[in-house]
Amino acid sequence: MELVVGTKKWSSWSLRPWLVLKRSGIAFTETVVELRRDVATSEAIRLHSPSGLVPSLKDGELTVWDSLAICEYIAERQPGLWPKDPAARAQARSAAAEMHSGFHSLRGECPMDLTATPRVVELSEATHKDLRRIAALWNELLRRHGGPWLGGGEWSIADAFFTPVATRLRTYGVLLSDFGDSGPAGAYAERLLETPEFKAWEAAAQ
Repeated sequence: MELVVGTKKWSSWSLRPWLVLKRSGIAFTETVVELRRDVATSEAIRLHSPSGLVPSLKDGELTVWDSLAICEYIAERQPGLWPKDPAARAQARSAAAEMHSGFHSLRGECPMDLTATPRVVELSEATHKDLRRIAALWNELLRRHGGPWLGGGEWSIADAFFTPVATRLRTYGVLLSDFGDSGPAGAYAERLLETPEFKAWEAAAQ
């Protein structure tokens, strides 16, 4: 397998399936396409991805694009990447899908940048709404399924999908306690940033 990713300090969508592949134990090679180079970037990506976007996974003659589709493909090859319990699995999938399609204001105002100096920024009410939803979602799933991960005792694809959010909280000085968290969500964000897989990605991004 070959996973094509974007510049590691910026590409939150690439980070997600990369974490999942690392967790799966499936051997893969990695190709990095440097982003933010306008026409050259688009042309480089289209060599690997029919959508013109990263990430893209190549498995023999098969190409899978879109981060969630890649993660689901990996999960079909390697069981254990979603919670075993059906209810926990359904809610973990719901959370990953919500991240995949939502939180546009947070993503726009607070892009992932793993080399940025942490700083506090003024955020819009739309981003405040996103943060309140994230705090509520994390707290509810951690409470319902017992933690330490969103689906319970084992890390899952849902946790991969929210790892870039944890980096944003750190970079932009966001405290979830300001958005309704009583402690569990903030601690969860810290756990996401302490996984060996994320630390390896972050080290390569420097």
